[in-house]
Amino acid sequence: MTIGSLFAGIGGIDLGFEQAGFRAIWANDINKNACKTYRYNFPNVNLYECDIRSLDPSILQPVDVLTAGFPCQPFSVCGQKKGFADERGNLFFEIMRFADVLQPPIIFFENVANLTEHDNGRTFNVIHNELVSRDYAIRYLIADACDYGIPQHRTRTYIVAFKSQKACDSFRFPEKCELQKHLFDVIDKTVKGKDRYYVSEGSYEHNRLSAAITDDKQIYRFSDYGIQASKDGISFTLKANMGTWKNRVPYIKDNFGIRKITPYECLALQRFPNSFKFPDIPIASAYKQCGNSVCVPLIQQIAKNIFKLLDAQLFG
Repeated sequence: MTIGSLFAGIGGIDLGFEQAGFRAIWANDINKNACKTYRYNFPNVNLYECDIRSLDPSILQPVDVLTAGFPCQPFSVCGQKKGFADERGNLFFEIMRFADVLQPPIIFFENVANLTEHDNGRTFNVIHNELVSRDYAIRYLIADACDYGIPQHRTRTYIVAFKSQKACDSFRFPEKCELQKHLFDVIDKTVKGKDRYYVSEGSYEHNRLSAAITDDKQIYRFSDYGIQASKDGISFTLKANMGTWKNRVPYIKDNFGIRKITPYECLALQRFPNSFKFPDIPIASAYKQCGNSVCVPLIQQIAKNIFKLLDAQLFG
């Protein structure tokens, strides 16, 4: 079973599908540093580093599943919510261009939770109609990762579009499960981090955080409204702005002081495996890549159920 990946980023969706038994054969992204990370971890995938609008789908090998984590900022409550009026929002129609040529049996989309509500539902209606006009039947789920065993609040919309109505009717999204691991089952506070991550005593950040950290079992960050604390040992959503504003990287109090969490701890909260590595890229880019990615186990769970349908030969 094969996938082709649009807006691949660092490959979180691809990784989840590969863990479910698929093989990624080609991918596309425009971001230089994200492509460096992708190549470092997926050396056997043919990665097209370019603007999707300049990529000719006719040169690509057909795949069983076309995946697309298309830009979410135009639809996010944290962005300007311009939707299809935003040039990035219009990139959704590029996915349809690839679907028209490749005719994949299944298309998988990941985007922000607000996608279904944006513009009073009209945005989602356009997406639905574009797919239905191409004879796809769709199922979608709005899910918070912490309801699926991941210690992070990350609510996203997942859409699976099927060329087969029978397959669509048979498909089930994964069931919710009890959270078994919390923040500090993932982040080890007993291991000292590099000095660069610790806040200097007496600094503005240290004074603010020292006053705010009343529970060292939580994670903290600066927000537009002051210092935000997590609850119940579950991280708040990791955002791409960690790579833009230094103080938006979350902080913890470990056994040695107050420090930022590291890019690898961000990956751990997205539940990437320890084998996933960053190449030599700026640290700000690594943080941004983490915030732009996905919770891998939830993708894997969805992909497993897609794999079962393809394996049962419900298409044709």
